[in-house]
Amino acid sequence: MLKALAIDVGGTKIYNAVVDETGNIISEVEKHSTPKNYDDIIKTFKSVIEKFEDEVDVIAFSTCGAVNNNNTRIIGSTGNIAKEYPKTDFQSLSKKPVFLENDANCAAWAEFETGASKGYSNSVMLTLGTGVGGGIIAGGKLLKGKNGAAGEMHFKMRTDKHRKCTCGGWDCFEIYTSGTGLKLTGEELSNNPDITTYDIIEGKNNGDKLMTAIFERWQNDILAGLIGLANLFDPDLIVLSGSMAQFVDTDYLTREVNKEIVTTPLKVVKAALKNYSGMIGAALLAVRSLNGKS
Repeated sequence: MLKALAIDVGGTKIYNAVVDETGNIISEVEKHSTPKNYDDIIKTFKSVIEKFEDEVDVIAFSTCGAVNNNNTRIIGSTGNIAKEYPKTDFQSLSKKPVFLENDANCAAWAEFETGASKGYSNSVMLTLGTGVGGGIIAGGKLLKGKNGAAGEMHFKMRTDKHRKCTCGGWDCFEIYTSGTGLKLTGEELSNNPDITTYDIIEGKNNGDKLMTAIFERWQNDILAGLIGLANLFDPDLIVLSGSMAQFVDTDYLTREVNKEIVTTPLKVVKAALKNYSGMIGAALLAVRSLNGKS
């Protein structure tokens, strides 16, 4: 059975584990804080790979940033990691084949193969965290676009330049529906620049009217985006993952989305694989690549 060393690279944490060709994690999951310095990121990669390289058939990276269609390099910068990171020569890190894919795409594929969207040919995955990532399965295939950058969740929510997004543009879906977006909504509605997402969630859970209003505004911003995505892609499911997804009401979102879309009914569900979906998806896609499947 083929095995992959899966490495999930985020702006704050790096996870790694050995994953078999069916998506089972067969080693302990190791977690590292993502170094701020680029050279230290590379040192972390090399240390992990050296430890497991002889046990596996391929090195599979799930990474922040858009990845080319050859799965060899990052083509879109990411603002939450060392600025030199996109220039990384991943192939030089190992004597084994190295496979690279965007983390949200990996998560979408993992849920499609073994998780919440298994058995459905069309789904949209949103990762709601500090930012927002997206992965789209269309007709049982990962939608990559002409150069590999499809699924970036930077479509406009407003046109009046209200919030500057991390991508450099204004009023993107991400800057309203991420954890950062929740905090900004909280600041605007409470006039408190020190408010935190924790304050909002705790207050909402305790019945505080202002915190509940802030949360509902944020959740309805998510709803607005889901309506647009549903109309564009007509999916069976929209799957929500990431640290902020645990707080949303998927029954509410399903009901309200289906009231407004012009496409066929769908379900909004939470991801089944949680923090490890990136690693599992990267491993499954890397093994497919070794087997000559697209």
